[in-house]
Amino acid sequence: MPDIRDRSGTPDERPAAPSERPLYRRYRTRPRLLPTRSREGGSLLDDLRTRAPARDGRPGAPRRRRWGGAGGPITVGRVLRWVAGVVVAWLLVSLLAFLVSSLAQGQQVSDEAEQALDPGGAGLFAATTTLILGSDRRTSSTAEPGASTEGPSRADTILLQRSGGGAAAKLSIPRDTVVNIPGSGPNKINAAYAIGGAALMIRTVKQYLGLEINHVIEVDFARFPQLVDAMGGITYHGGCVVSRINGGFRNGGYTLRLPAGKSHIDGKQALALARTRKNLCNPKEGDLSRARRQQKILAAMRSRVFSPAGFVRLPRIAWEAPQTIKSDMSGPTLLAFAGGVAVSGDAPTRVLRPSGAVTLPDGGAGLVVSEQEKRSEVRRFLGG
Repeated sequence: MPDIRDRSGTPDERPAAPSERPLYRRYRTRPRLLPTRSREGGSLLDDLRTRAPARDGRPGAPRRRRWGGAGGPITVGRVLRWVAGVVVAWLLVSLLAFLVSSLAQGQQVSDEAEQALDPGGAGLFAATTTLILGSDRRTSSTAEPGASTEGPSRADTILLQRSGGGAAAKLSIPRDTVVNIPGSGPNKINAAYAIGGAALMIRTVKQYLGLEINHVIEVDFARFPQLVDAMGGITYHGGCVVSRINGGFRNGGYTLRLPAGKSHIDGKQALALARTRKNLCNPKEGDLSRARRQQKILAAMRSRVFSPAGFVRLPRIAWEAPQTIKSDMSGPTLLAFAGGVAVSGDAPTRVLRPSGAVTLPDGGAGLVVSEQEKRSEVRRFLGG
C-alpha cells in the first residue's frame, strides 16, 4: 500500500511565509555623462541610427538625447549662472589682494598731513575732494638734470579730484603757478612740497583756492611703471612726442619716441611721457601741455582697468595699486574711495589757465592766475 503522507514535508521543509522572506537590497548606478550603450542594449552608434516618431506622429525624426549628465541639460541659464559665479569669485580675489596689499605696504602720510585735512568720508556716497600729488624725486638711474634723488623734492603733479555722491570733477594746478606759501611767502606752488611736504602743500592749496580738502594721495614714481605693466600697458592718444630723459639712451638715460595718434605703451614709456618737459616734436609746448599729457595717462589707466583685458589682470592690478601710493586712506577706506571714483564716472580735467607771468625774488619766472579764473574754476569743480 503506498505511503500516503502530507507532501508538504516536515515543518522545517515547508516554504517560508511571505513575511519571512529575506530582504534584498537594490543598487542603482549613476548615469554616465556620455552614454555608450542604448536602452535596447545595442551600441550607441546603432541607437543613433534608429528613428523615432516625431511629435506630430510622423516617422523619420531623429531621436533626441539630453546631454549634461545627472545635473540636467546644459542651458543658457545654467551657463550664465556659471559665468556670474566665476566673475564674483574673481572680484572677491581682487578685493582680497587689494586689502592685503594696502595693509601690508604700510605707506601712510605724515601726522601733520592728516591734521591739515578737513573731515570727510571715503567718497562713496558723499562728495569729497582729494589732492593727488606726484613728486619730482627720481631714483639715481632715472633722474634727469635738475631732478632730486634725495632730500626735499618739488611736486611734479598737483591734481584735485572730486568724487562720490554723483560728483565727478578734476582740476589741475600748473606747477609753476605763483602762490603765497604759508610761512614762506610768494613762490611757485610746487615749492611747498619741498619746504613742508604734503602737509604744507595741503594748506597752500586750501588757502589759494579757498576750498576744503578731505584726502591726499602721493604717487610713488619709483613703482609707477610696475602698476602700468600690471595692467598690460595702456593706450595713449596724443600728438607726437620725442624726449630725452636724463640725456637719452646715449648718455645712459631714456629716449621716448611716440608718433601722433594711438600708441600702446608700457610702464617705462608711461613714466617718461609723464616726466617729459621738453618735447622735441613741438618745442613750443610748456608746463600746461605736460599737465594735459599726465591727465591723459591717468584717463588711459582708468579705461584699462575697466576693460576686458583689465578685468583679466584685476588681481595683479589690485595688488600693485596700493604699493604705488601713500595716503591718509588705507584698507576699506581706500577701497571705498576707488568705488566712489568708479561710480562717479570719468570727467575731463580742467586746468587753471594763467593770465600772465611774473618774476620771483630769486630771479625765476612763474605763472599768475587771475582771481576771476580761480573763482570760475572752483565753482565749476564744486558743481556750482
